Amino acid sequence: MSTHEELEQLTRGLERGTVSRREFVRRAGALGLSLSAAGSLLLACKPKDRGAASGEAMADLGPIEKELNIYNWSDYIDPATVPNFEKEFGVKVTYDMYESNEEMVAKLQAGATGYDLVVPSGYIVPVLVTTGLIAPVNRRYIPNWKNVAPIFVNPVLDPDNAHTVPWQWGTTGYAYRKDKIPGTPDSWAIFFDAKYKRKMTQMDDGREVLGAMLRYRGHSLNSIDPAELKQAKQDAIAGKKNLKAYISAPVKGQLIAGDVWVAQLWNGDTEQARAEQANIAYCLPKEGCTIWTDSLCIPKSAPHKRAAHEFMNYILRPDVGAAISNKTGYGSPNQAALALMKNPVQFPTADEMKRLEYQVDLGEHTAEWDRLWTEIKSA
Repeated sequence: MSTHEELEQLTRGLERGTVSRREFVRRAGALGLSLSAAGSLLLACKPKDRGAASGEAMADLGPIEKELNIYNWSDYIDPATVPNFEKEFGVKVTYDMYESNEEMVAKLQAGATGYDLVVPSGYIVPVLVTTGLIAPVNRRYIPNWKNVAPIFVNPVLDPDNAHTVPWQWGTTGYAYRKDKIPGTPDSWAIFFDAKYKRKMTQMDDGREVLGAMLRYRGHSLNSIDPAELKQAKQDAIAGKKNLKAYISAPVKGQLIAGDVWVAQLWNGDTEQARAEQANIAYCLPKEGCTIWTDSLCIPKSAPHKRAAHEFMNYILRPDVGAAISNKTGYGSPNQAALALMKNPVQFPTADEMKRLEYQVDLGEHTAEWDRLWTEIKSA
């Protein structure tokens, strides 16, 4: 039986109810299907009982427990955040770290029942919801929710923020040296300008480079259209002639030194560089670019749900949210925190939001994107 036939059989089992949602994701992964591709198939099937979820979200959680177990990305918090929480609430926190969404989800699927909070990227949230791996959030215990900026309320991947509290966010445009680049650049077209040859870099990331070229032509940065991808590859190769290198975060030092004048980069890393060199600015291109959000979620099996809610509420305090973003360099979804930040990453305007797009998993088309990126780098 081919992989395609096995997947069809697995999907039919899901629809008939003979295969559980968790089992579907586990077996689909074994067949090579990515997490968010599996999530898309799950979402296409009959949704879970929203009434039961609503009841769970309103349940009384009782007094705060004396323990809390957090599972987060590495280097993604202010060092004082956890100790201050422990001291104020008398809660002992165990803080573990991971390096990928897949690592975190695999651990939950394997039956890890000790974690109270995890921090998935947006595209993973539907997978966690539909497989029943995370619990609804009880807003009753999060009065500081009022501090969340409107643009992070009711996201497409988690309607009504039923399962998430936003943690950090960012966009991928480009940084530039105001003392080297005249005027105010506003387009991905700058990478085709031979005047800045060997003074520009793009990220060492195929999704971001091809995504930028797709947006430059007015297409979705998640396109799987062969003609659009062919043009994006041609544009990327044309722009490559003007590049110094493909490089991501380490380019900050070169921007600060003035060796690089234009660099495709995240807004948070641009802010970190600007703290050392005032002539560095950020451009969110008029054609659009990537936006992402990571959020706090509570695993269904969490043993300390009340403490988890207290931590969610805690990080939405203005001073706590500001301290986290001051350390990480990324944007805080906490609008009340901006006034307290040293170098705040400003929220996108309504007009900018129209040009921003979240990456989605490419599923079976990932291999095609990988091939194009290999051809671009070897050209």
